Amino acid sequence: MNRADVIPESHLDLLTRPLFGHFATIRPDGAAQVNPMWFLWDGENLKLTNTTTRRKYRNVSVNPRVALSVIDPTQPYRYLEVRGSVVRIDPDPEGAFFQVLADRYGMAMDGPVADAADRIVFVIRPDRVSAQ
Repeated sequence: MNRADVIPESHLDLLTRPLFGHFATIRPDGAAQVNPMWFLWDGENLKLTNTTTRRKYRNVSVNPRVALSVIDPTQPYRYLEVRGSVVRIDPDPEGAFFQVLADRYGMAMDGPVADAADRIVFVIRPDRVSAQ
């Protein structure tokens, strides 16, 4: 299956615009943990940056099932929820992907991100979506 086919064309703009996604992981005790995060849709997978020192990394290492929801700031009842699995965790020790996201979200950087040595990239394969 082509992963791009999972995302409805009517809501693709919510992934291509620099909007914040609400990224949900599952804690070891079964509770959900949700945080707003930057992301990138590459046409097949969602990509987010994080570090190996944070709870999200520990959560995903135990349970790779995740979800990301994005709302349209001009129409708050219009949203897209993408459910899937982290299929890869790529090291990013130079913080290169963080820089890609910083550029996408208009954040000026003065050199590399301070925690670059701990940076990783979550690569998420979408399986299902909900859209309104």
